[in-house]
Amino acid sequence: MKYLAFATAIMALAGAGPGQAGAETIRSSYTSTAPKNCRMIGKPNEEDGSTSRVCPGKSGLVVLINEGDLREVVSVGPNRQAAAREPAAQAWFGPFSSTGDTVEWRAAGSKPFAIIQRWLIADNSEQDKQDRPVSRPMLAVTRLPPGAVCHVAYVDVAANPNANELARQAADDLARDFKCGEDSVKTIGQSGRTTSLVKR
Repeated sequence: MKYLAFATAIMALAGAGPGQAGAETIRSSYTSTAPKNCRMIGKPNEEDGSTSRVCPGKSGLVVLINEGDLREVVSVGPNRQAAAREPAAQAWFGPFSSTGDTVEWRAAGSKPFAIIQRWLIADNSEQDKQDRPVSRPMLAVTRLPPGAVCHVAYVDVAANPNANELARQAADDLARDFKCGEDSVKTIGQSGRTTSLVKR
């Protein structure tokens, strides 16, 4: 009986499609970076009004958000000091920019390897009814440790109706092997006005 059970198990594995037996399960989970859910670091800078806050993430990681001159940067690390040393902490966009309050974490099993965030990028070529630059949405994919933390890919939301799916696919396919400082950040899907504003 034991031999029969063993043989049956071997036959079942042999009949599985390529990759099925060892396929990893990748899932999304979410955290908030709303100020009420984060810890403010000190007081706003008296000279330029810049602020910093640390928000809880996943698997012992925190999200650091620095804002100054109406531009935000976002980094991730095991603590605030480590996050501040990552390339992502210096990834300013030229136009004014801000992030949404939700961080999507892509993880294989319990280990997150990338985050996806919605950004709003100011377009000075067009004004709203209050004579302020129109804000255009973009999704940014950022790789996580081990290795450096940096932007991997951008998806123009207006140009791609399936922007969320494209960002998740980019995270799953590109983030873990992406080499910060060597590889170029990729525009995924159709390029649009927003991605043209941030690509340097």
